[in-house]
Formats: sequence, structure tokens, C-alpha cells
Amino acid sequence: MTASAERLFNGSDWDFATLQRIHDACEEIARSELGLNTYPNQIEVITSEQMLDAYASGGLPLMYKHWSFGKHFAHEEASYRRGLKGLAYEIVINSSPCISYLMEENTATMQTLVIAHAAFGHNHFFKNNYLFKQWTDADGILDYLEFAKGYVTHCEDRHGKAMVEHTLDSAHALMSHGIDRYPGKKSLDLRAEEQRAKERRSYEERAFNDLWRTVPSGPHKSAAALTGERRRALLMLPQENLLYFLEKTAPRLQPWQRELLRIVRNLAQYFYPQRQTKVMNEGTATYVHYRIMSRLHEQGQISDGNFLEFLQSHTNVVFQPDFDSPYFSGFNPYALGFAVMQDIERIVTNPDEEDREWFPDIAGTGDTMGVLRDVWANYRDESFLSQFVSPRLIRQMRLFHVHDDPQVSAGVRVDAIHNERGYRRIRRELSRQFDVGFLDANIEVIDVDLAGDRRLMLQHTVVGGAQLQEADARHVLQHLADLWGYDVSLAEVDATNALLKEYLVKPRPIAAVA
Repeated sequence: MTASAERLFNGSDWDFATLQRIHDACEEIARSELGLNTYPNQIEVITSEQMLDAYASGGLPLMYKHWSFGKHFAHEEASYRRGLKGLAYEIVINSSPCISYLMEENTATMQTLVIAHAAFGHNHFFKNNYLFKQWTDADGILDYLEFAKGYVTHCEDRHGKAMVEHTLDSAHALMSHGIDRYPGKKSLDLRAEEQRAKERRSYEERAFNDLWRTVPSGPHKSAAALTGERRRALLMLPQENLLYFLEKTAPRLQPWQRELLRIVRNLAQYFYPQRQTKVMNEGTATYVHYRIMSRLHEQGQISDGNFLEFLQSHTNVVFQPDFDSPYFSGFNPYALGFAVMQDIERIVTNPDEEDREWFPDIAGTGDTMGVLRDVWANYRDESFLSQFVSPRLIRQMRLFHVHDDPQVSAGVRVDAIHNERGYRRIRRELSRQFDVGFLDANIEVIDVDLAGDRRLMLQHTVVGGAQLQEADARHVLQHLADLWGYDVSLAEVDATNALLKEYLVKPRPIAAVA
């Protein structure tokens, strides 16, 4: 340990000069020793109330007004004031510069931890992971949020708050079904969205009329003239991005409503990579902050007491309750991600024969950070867990797989144990729990009755017998029908295309919802 005069801070107090020293020390280790490549950092210190406000708006620094954000704020504030939950030490924004919000109540040790965790761990992952490169625009998100906030306010002034709120309510209900899930489409340039929005408004109504002009309007036109193939081609069916379909095709939406749907759809796309990388993102940030904090302690830049304070917080973060604990609510992404990262480090630097058999490409290579940076850049949770959870880690975490399917066998049984076949099955089933393609309902628009009552027809392909919860399905379909303007039907079918359940919802009169 070096002299205390060379330490970044003494005790728990800090000021902004201290934060600058902490940031610079963390940056030196992150770049020179860990080889991290990050966006420029913007660190902001906020109060507990501002942190609650950030919770309510999805963690975004600029957001349009909506009643649901206020409801979320009131719920979080009540829980916090009654001591039922704490607040996050930080929130980090996937933008360039990368914005990290730090709580002003944090001690100097905790500020060091969260800077290492957010400003370098999360920041590196945001900039380098392939999903964020494909689907987000870190350079343009802040400008786009400012545009979205101003546009919603303009719509409220011109069309009334009730109509805007109704449109946003319906768009939010369909937000998880407003995502492009596959690469290939041109990435969004969010900086240009405001200008593109103006250009769209100039021709959108004309393009819309060209489509609906093909609808038979009298006895002199035959319904057979508009074949099913041509109809589906015009409407780009089947289509799983419901918000995109409504934005382009809904017959009764005004141009400003289509732009609101587009705003919500762009925000849904912005958050989509985060849903697919929760374990990896938190595991990366936790591994990075552990390495940086340990190195600061080795260099004497933080004291033994500060390091013990860090270890207590770190231990709480990576705590994983056992399956039979009353506190168990699934896998802690911090614990699972950090455990796999540390296990990769062990495999790379000190493998045994089992590791060499299971991981021949990385075992014993010695380049821990090279392997980890490659993993952080090229995987998501599902593929990461399916390839890098080792037999030793399965034994350490005491993982096993329980089979509970009454259609296959009566009762509950352990279906995978600690043998070679069991390891592969456990790893496969674990990764499946983080595969959004398996977890999200597969719902598509399959047709529209253009020649008749213009009913919108959707289909849900049921996977593993998991049908939609009826009350939720009807609520969401009601919002879909309100935006479409005509009846909406949804058919649930199994893998053999057999009909399991059918819903039919009619739109509400505008006066009833506005």
C-alpha cells in the first residue's frame, strides 16, 4: 500500500474534482490493461427524486409526457419512501456521449464502483456488441428524443391531449410488437428523423390513398380482381411488426398519429438489444468493475477500508439465492453473467482436461481480455450461455433441470443431472430462458379483408402449449382495433395449424376513448 497522499480520496466524502480523478484512474486501467473501447463519458450527479424520475421514463434523459410515466413514478416513490426498495446506484444511457447518472448520496467508494461499472463496463458493451451496432444509433438518440418530445407537445396543442393520449396508449400497448427482429434493413439515422418526418407528412396521405384505391367500391368491380397474392404483396404480409404495419396501412389514422406510432416504434427498437443482452451486459459491467476496483486497490489508490466497502456491495450485487430460498425469483443476471465471465478467465488461464475437451478454441490461450472482448462483441444472452456455461460452473452453481409437463408424464421429475448429457441439456434449457424468440409471442398480421368489412386478421403460433392470457389478449387487441379502425380477429394455432382459440374485437367509438 502506498502513502495515503497518493490515494484518489480519503473517507467517504467526495467533490467533483474527486470524481474527475476517479474517472481518469478508471479510464487508465480500462484502456491500458483491459483494452476497452468506449464512447466519451458524460457523468451527471442527480438526487434520489431525479433518479425516480429517470426510472419512470425508462431511464432516458428526455422523454415526452404521458400519464403512465407519472403512475410509474408514484409507485416507485411510494415504495422507496416506505423503505420497501432501494434505488439503483446508477443509470447509464446508450448514447454518444455515454451518459452515466450517479446518485449524490453515494460514498466516494460507491462513486468509484459505479463509474467503473457504468462509464466503462456498460459503455464498452454498448459500443461494441453487434446487436447495438445493428439496431441502435447512439449518436442520434438524444437529438431524436428531443424531437419526439417537441412533436408530442405540438400534437397536444393542435389535436388535444385526449386524442394524443389515446394514440400513445394504444401504441404503448403494442410496443413489444413494434420491432424489426432480423438484420438486413437499413439502420435508422435518428439525427435525420426530424427532416424525414416532415418529408413523410408531405406524401404519406397520397401514398395511403393509392393503396386503398384498389378496394372494390361498387358492383362493377369484382372482388376476385384483387387476388390474395396481390393483396398480401401490397400490404407486405405476413408482418410481425404490428406498429409498422399500422403506421403504413391503417385506413383511418391521421398523418400525425402515424408519426406517433413511428416514434414509439423507434424507441421500442432502441430497447430491443438490451432485452437480449441483460445477462451479458450486467456480467460485463460487473466483471469490469471488479477488475478495475481490484487494480486500484493493488496500486494503493483506494484504502483497505474502501476496498472492503466495495466488496460488501459487490457481494450483494452478485448474490444468487438457492432455488428453495424464499428470496429466489429466477437467475440474478449480475450473478450469472459475472460467474460465466470469471469461469472464462479460468478456462483461458488455468484449464483442466475437461475444459480442454469442452472449449478447445479458448482453453489455455492465456489472452483473457482478448477472448472476453470477442465474446462481448459477438454474442447475445442465448448464444453466450449455450456456448460458455461449463460443466464445472454447472456443478458450482448446483444447476439441474426439472421436467414438469403433464401432457408428457405425470408428476415432476429431475430431467438432467451432472453427467455429459445432463450438462448439455442444462446448458440448452438455461439459454432458452433468455431467448426472446422463444419467450415472445409469435403474432403476425396474415391478411386483411379489403373487399369486405376490412377486418384485420392476425395469427398467433403457439409454442410449447403456451397460449395467450385471455384478459391481456383482449385488452391489447382492443388497442389494435382502435388504431386500425375496423374489426380485428386473432386466431391461435398450434404447430399443425389446428385452431385452438379465436378472438374478435371491434373498435371503440372515438368519443368513448378520447
